[in-house]
Amino acid sequence: MAKPSFRLQKLLRRTRFLLFCLSAAYLMTGSLLLLQRARVALPPGPRAPGPLQALPVAAVALGVGLLDSRALRAPRVSPDLPLGVDVPRGPPARARPGPRWLRTRNPELRQPRRGWFHHFVGDPQGPPALRPEAPGPAVGGRGTYVGCFSDSGRDRTLKGAVFFDLRKMTVSHCQDACAERSYVYAGLEAGAECYCGNRLPVTSVGPEACNHECKGEKGSACGGVGRLSVYRVQELQPGSRKRRTVTYRGCFRLPENGTHTFPDSLLQPNATAEACSGFCSQKEFPLAVLRGRECYCAYPTPQFSLRDAVDSSLCGRGPEAPRQAEYCEVYQTPVQDTRCTDRRFLPTKSKVFVALSSFPGAGNTWVRHLIEHATGFYTGSYYFDGTLYNKGFKGEKDHWRSRRTICVKTHESGRREIEMFDSAILLIRNPYRSLVAEFNRKCAGHLGYAADRNWKSKEWPDFVNSYAAWWSSHVLDWLRYGKRLLVVHYEDLRRSLVPTLRDMVAFLNVSVSEERLLCVENNKEGSFWRRGRRPHDPEPFTPEMRALIDGYIRTVDRALREHGGAGLPGEYVPR
Repeated sequence: MAKPSFRLQKLLRRTRFLLFCLSAAYLMTGSLLLLQRARVALPPGPRAPGPLQALPVAAVALGVGLLDSRALRAPRVSPDLPLGVDVPRGPPARARPGPRWLRTRNPELRQPRRGWFHHFVGDPQGPPALRPEAPGPAVGGRGTYVGCFSDSGRDRTLKGAVFFDLRKMTVSHCQDACAERSYVYAGLEAGAECYCGNRLPVTSVGPEACNHECKGEKGSACGGVGRLSVYRVQELQPGSRKRRTVTYRGCFRLPENGTHTFPDSLLQPNATAEACSGFCSQKEFPLAVLRGRECYCAYPTPQFSLRDAVDSSLCGRGPEAPRQAEYCEVYQTPVQDTRCTDRRFLPTKSKVFVALSSFPGAGNTWVRHLIEHATGFYTGSYYFDGTLYNKGFKGEKDHWRSRRTICVKTHESGRREIEMFDSAILLIRNPYRSLVAEFNRKCAGHLGYAADRNWKSKEWPDFVNSYAAWWSSHVLDWLRYGKRLLVVHYEDLRRSLVPTLRDMVAFLNVSVSEERLLCVENNKEGSFWRRGRRPHDPEPFTPEMRALIDGYIRTVDRALREHGGAGLPGEYVPR
């Protein structure tokens, strides 16, 4: 009985092996037939490279997976398969090289992942894909294309207004932004960066150097790496709204040596605020100073800091108010103060790993804006926020432990997360304001307001019950486990920005000039403020919510005092 059973097992093993061989041969034959059909179906004209020459190494090794289901449903030519198939009318699809785990729906993450992968495994061998037609100057805008220029680093010429949009940048968008700020030239770089100014860059290069397409406008040249596609702005696009060219800052006493303090001047009879502001805008100064028929252009300086405003009647504003010779009117031009707009990554890895920690809604993004402009270095983030990255916070995409940023944003608490950092700036804001700000962000994004239905739903009470406890535990955990802390209150930054920011910069061990801090003060608002009127202004906190939040405020205030600090500001603590 054992002998027939052994023979049967032997036969089954041979049959299984034979079936495996037949299946492999069948699949290989089918693949060859598909390749042969594809080659026969090539359209007349220049022949594509041969199959073995064009296929990636991974595809040759896999054999069977040369044509996936997407290719069978909608055949198309791509660098992965440059063979003749029935080509549909329309542009060819872009290649999706690399293994499936490198693919992502997020185009901002796709390229870094591929770069990291190919850094280790190398690019597939084979001829380069045919490049599409190089982008050219935009033809639909009202601006005039001037040329391609080299203009980068601290010596940048077009630096009057700088903003980024790494998803939707277009030539007309940049032109409108520069025209609204009364600039003459608009320059686009690397497909997503817009720079404005009133003077052309010095070094002109060939048009082929501006080979990056605009992120939001395919086919239009938006500069390159260290290259600017420059347009002369003639007028605003239809539908654009002209920004106010004059903003009154107040009446101030003239500095003792006004000629030395003010680098440029204009004398004309019957000088007006508009004429003086226009003159200083052309000279790219953020301040226009008017005294009688004298017009001066200036930056905020320690000698002229605009902190000690006097009564406007001393400058002749008001009925029958005589003008005093030692006083002047100051106006803000639409030109951006450019002394603090340059930013970069740290040249070497930081030896001290610093966190910028806060509860959500405490103004972390605004403080990052202040720190970046004060220090000249990007800030990082424990998270990745595509909206912030698209608007110029380039440290968002850098790995949070790279140590190439001056500090790292985090909302985390807990011993393990806190002890990863060597020191931290702990940003605290009134919990009532923080809770409202974070609820607005969760319901309507960074710049929107929650709808009335959100406030009236059960979502708001549940949010307060959970997030109010988090506001308290966040501060208590950092006080308990933080190694070296600088406690900063949001309200102190709003009231006295320069002294508080000076302490923060010193804590980060960065030396900055007083002029740069004044520049930050002049550009303090940034881009992430909820502008406009709130859709409603209700009292969202019930008595039960207030009792809960006030208890947490007392707990945090007591912990700060025990830690050696001054406690919470008086406006926090319930009386």
